[in-house]
Amino acid sequence: MNTLITCQQDARGVARVTLNHPEKLNSLSVALMRQLIDTLNQLRSDDLRAVVITGAGGKAFICGANVDEMAGADATAAREFITLVHQCCDAARRIPVPTIARIEGYTIGAGVEFAAACDMRVASNESVFSMPEVRLGIPSVVEAVLLPGLIGWGKTRRLLLTGESINAQEAMSWGLVEMAVDRERLDEVVEHLLNEILANAPKAVRLQKQLIDSWVERPMHESISASIDAFAQACTQPERGERMQAHIAARKAAKQAAKKPKD
Repeated sequence: MNTLITCQQDARGVARVTLNHPEKLNSLSVALMRQLIDTLNQLRSDDLRAVVITGAGGKAFICGANVDEMAGADATAAREFITLVHQCCDAARRIPVPTIARIEGYTIGAGVEFAAACDMRVASNESVFSMPEVRLGIPSVVEAVLLPGLIGWGKTRRLLLTGESINAQEAMSWGLVEMAVDRERLDEVVEHLLNEILANAPKAVRLQKQLIDSWVERPMHESISASIDAFAQACTQPERGERMQAHIAARKAAKQAAKKPKD
């Protein structure tokens, strides 16, 4: 079987998942999606701290679903295919640690949906985003439902009903990506985000991500109740006491240093 997905985890607990089919611009074929789902579902180890997901080749993050496979599909096959697209996105959302989509190049259709399923998105300025499904006679579905929460209903309607493309700077101004930078700085910016995540208490980060996901899916009153439970749970963890005592000690030291007469 061709290795369409690669995954490596470094000593810090950062896993890097790469869609490795640049010849097809990393489009979502059935074979690639099955490998991607399996890979993402295995990212559950206790030492995992963050996940970076990207596309090989530099020309595309994910250039949509594989149109050749969709074109001849009957209703049953179409349902199975789009269910796999959802399962890819859902597997990314269910990773228990922060996920960063490292976007370089074309991010089309299901590629936008998959990026939306990640916690953060960093794009090179050469990247292009579009949801052209209506131009192919089908609607944008599954994790396109996440877009209004990112960019609002008006821009979601514009993106899905026109099928037009937007560049990375426009995507950033819309809130579709958090940062858009020159290609040469892409890895630097991703690394900065990783360092900020790794500086935090690991269990608190996992709990925070779990809460954020619940806020998306639950009514407000249920989210607040779950937040109270999570706060109480966090206060039973050793890392809470260690981090707060270190903070108090640092604050006291800073006050003492400020009181010392200057030479």
